[in-house]
Formats: sequence, C-alpha cells, structure tokens
Amino acid sequence: MPSNDGMAADCPETQPERGNAILAKADRPAKPVIAYVRVSSKAQGRSGLGVDAQRTALDDFARREKFDIVESFTEVETAKGDTLARRPQLTAALKAAKRIKDDDYGRAPIIVAKLDRLSRDVHFISGLMAERVPFLVAELGTDTDPFLLHIYAAFAEKERRLISERTKAGLREARKRGVVIGGTNARSLKNQAEARERAEELRSVMGKLEGLSHRAAAAALNKRRIKTPLGGKWHSVTVQRVRARLAATAPEAAGKELAARWRVLEGRTAREPKK
Repeated sequence: MPSNDGMAADCPETQPERGNAILAKADRPAKPVIAYVRVSSKAQGRSGLGVDAQRTALDDFARREKFDIVESFTEVETAKGDTLARRPQLTAALKAAKRIKDDDYGRAPIIVAKLDRLSRDVHFISGLMAERVPFLVAELGTDTDPFLLHIYAAFAEKERRLISERTKAGLREARKRGVVIGGTNARSLKNQAEARERAEELRSVMGKLEGLSHRAAAAALNKRRIKTPLGGKWHSVTVQRVRARLAATAPEAAGKELAARWRVLEGRTAREPKK
C-alpha cells in the first residue's frame, strides 16, 4: 500500500491545477475522460441492470463538469479478492488514460459513478492511486483528492462490515425469539445479497428522484431508459420495493456519525485557501 507521504506528494501537483480547471470550465473546451462501469454479476451484465444507471450518472456528470467521454469500459466482475489481474477492463481503461495527456490533470481522468464501482477495498484503492492516473467519482464531485478518496474507501469498507454484523445479529435475535427463518440457506442468502447489490446500483439515480412519488419516479426512470432490476419497465410498486431496500441498508447511528465526521473534514478541506 502506498505511504501517506506518497499521497501527500501527489496532492500539491494535482489539486491547484484541478481547482483552476473547475473554475475555468465554462471557458474551456471539454476535457477528455475515460468512463469505467462495473457490475457485480453476469446476470446484471446481461440484463443491463446497473450499467444503464451508471452510464446515465456518468453522462450527467460529464455534461455538468464539461468533460468529453472519449472511451468507455464495462466490467462484469464480483470484486471479491480485488486485483488488476481480475479487472481486464479497468486495466484497459488505465492504459487508455495514460495515452492521453492533459494540461490540468496530467493524464485523462477515469470517471466512475460511485467509489464502490472501483472497489470497497482500501488496499486496492491505494494501489490504483499509485498508477498516477486521476480518478473522479461522480457522486463525490471533482474536488475529491486522493487523500479523501482513501477516507471514503475506508468508510465504505467499515460500513460494509457493520451491515454484515447487523444482519447476523438480527438473525441471531430472531432465532432466540423462536422465529423460524424459512428457507434460509446458501441460495436464499445469495439472492438477498444480490437484491441489495442491485438496489445499491440504483442509489444515486434514486436519490435524484427523492422528491417524486413512486408513480412519478417510475415514469422518469422509464423516460431515461433505465431498466428495472429484472430488466423491464418501471412501475410504482417496483420503485417502492427498491426504495425500501435502499432504506433498509442505509447507515444507522454508527454509520451516520462516521459520515458526519467525513463531511466535517471535507468542509474543512474545502475552506482551506488554495496555495
């Protein structure tokens, strides 16, 4: 894993230029970027689940930040035991980014919809930072430097463990009360995990539709040609189910406290004067 000294050395080189690029984006031509999309099962890859939502988020981000997506790579991979050897499309994206020089970023940035589309593993994220290719996360914005990406990755890894621990604790307590967990086996647990994963793929899109009713949100998703978890059209009940899954997996007290700390830290970073 790269040392903190290495990360600190990267930041002064990239951040002032990055800030200038953002400030001047209204007056500059669109900058080239590489889009990277990842889904976590072959079924999702075939159905388009998650792929469409990520591409929509990346298109919106590129349009908002005045980027030009010159190449796009889509990976179908489980992300267990992350290595670049298991990510041929990410490896190809890195090579494509290194071929394009940029005055502000050094090389063409790779953009992803959410940080977990790269990985939920802090060690793997650290290894990517050592590739000297900038990564931009649409959900976090263009101001998130490598140091903050490490913090967010650590938080995501911690929250994943908390969710797993809460799920196991809930099952234990239910069994103590005599509740029969019908049909709980390896297959059903796998299906539940995949359902939560599919809902997570849509979290950023659903967040933008938060103020809409289930029916209105379904109409908006169909208009944007984003498929349901089963690859079909949206209806109000489908939106309701996905929203319920997202609410069930949202961070609870411990997670919210950690998230608040990161927001405070990010606010302090944003208030620091640029040198």
